[in-house]
Amino acid sequence: MVFNKIKKMLSGSMSGDESGEEYIEIDLGKEEKETKVLVKLFALRQYEDVNEILNSLRDGYTIAIIDIKQLRQRDTMETKRAISKIRKTIEALEGNIQGFGDNMVIATPSFASIHKHSEPSKKEEHKTSRFD
Repeated sequence: MVFNKIKKMLSGSMSGDESGEEYIEIDLGKEEKETKVLVKLFALRQYEDVNEILNSLRDGYTIAIIDIKQLRQRDTMETKRAISKIRKTIEALEGNIQGFGDNMVIATPSFASIHKHSEPSKKEEHKTSRFD
């Protein structure tokens, strides 16, 4: 009898309930998302391919490398329309978009930035500092 009272005190169950059962609530709606960055290559063959690219970018963990060569060769206006739609989405996501060459476009989410090395112009090469 004394042993049972001590057991109740240690278990924190001072009420009259002697069952001692504890329940843990589990939130099944909470899923862990994979936080790895995915670099994914897309081929823009037709305007409708933009939807797949945009869905991947909206996930937030995809860097899209987009080959626009096939659509650009067939229809320049559709290519401009597709790139414009991607650009608007990237701007809304606060990401970056940059063309590389004539056939490649890279789009990144907000956590990544694109650095494109440009060659210095003639003016910058001949500029002298005020300490010279």
